[in-house]
Amino acid sequence: MKVVHNIQELRDQLQGQTRVAFVPTMGNLHRAHLDLMKMARQHGDPVVASIFVNRLQFGPNEDFDRYPRTLQDDAAKMEQERDVYVLFAPSEREMYPEPQSFRVSPPDHLGRILEGHFRPDFFEGVCTVVLKLFSCVQPRVAVFGKKDYQQLMVVRQMVRQFQLPVEILAHETVREEDGLAMSSRNRYLSPEERAQAPQIYYALQEMNERLQQGQSREEIEAYATRKMTDLGWKVDYMALRRQSDLLEPTEEQIVAGEPLVALAAAKLGATRLIDNLEMVKA
Repeated sequence: MKVVHNIQELRDQLQGQTRVAFVPTMGNLHRAHLDLMKMARQHGDPVVASIFVNRLQFGPNEDFDRYPRTLQDDAAKMEQERDVYVLFAPSEREMYPEPQSFRVSPPDHLGRILEGHFRPDFFEGVCTVVLKLFSCVQPRVAVFGKKDYQQLMVVRQMVRQFQLPVEILAHETVREEDGLAMSSRNRYLSPEERAQAPQIYYALQEMNERLQQGQSREEIEAYATRKMTDLGWKVDYMALRRQSDLLEPTEEQIVAGEPLVALAAAKLGATRLIDNLEMVKA
C-alpha cells in the first residue's frame, strides 16, 4: 500500500486508472471502515482510501480538536487487510491551501432537517470536501456506510445533480454483538455509558414493533423520545421518515407500505450517537 500526502502525487499514482473504487474516511478506523474497503475492492480496482479530518463539517462547539488522529495505526490496519492500494492522507494545508470560499450547499429540505437542523453547516462541509476528494481521486465508484443515512442521501443527490461519473454504493451498518452501531466516537464512552449505549438501537427496533402494531408516526416518535429521555439520554430526534427523501410519511403512505427509516440522534453523557433502521409496515 502506498501512502501519499499531496494531490499531484495521488494523481500520478492513479494516472490511466479507470476503475478506481474510493472510500473517504476521517480515520480512527474500526471494523466497519475496513468492511467498506473490502466492498470497494469487489466493485473496482484499485481501491483508494482517504483519511482527512475535515474542519468544515464540524460546528464551533464540536469535537474537531479532540477527534482522534491515528494515521499510523490506521495504515497498519489497512496493510493487514490488503484491500487498499493507495492511502491518501492530505494535510489541511494541502486540501485547503486558501480559504475555501466556494462551498457546496445541499437544499434546505434535505440539508437542514434532522442532522442538518442540529448541525447547521455539517452537510455543506461534507458536500464540499466530498466533491473536492472526488476531484482528486476521480473514482468510478465510492462506498459510504448506511449508519450515516442522511449523509449518504445528501451525497447521492449531489452526485446526481452535478452528473458526476461516480456510482455511490451503500454498505449496511456494521454493529457490535450487542447491536451498537460501530462508530469512531464510541471510544468517548465510559464503561458505564458503553453498557448503556445499545439502548439507541433497541429504541429503533421498538419503533418498528410499534409501526407493525399500527401506531401513528406521531405516537411512535413521542414514545421513543420519552423512553430515551427517561433512560437518561438527551434526545435530538427520534424520527420516522420516508426512505426516498426523508420527509414525514402520511398515514396513507405508511399503510400502503411506503419504505420507511427510523433515525435517532441522542447524547449519552458528552457523547452524541446516531443510528437508523429501515422498515416497512407489513
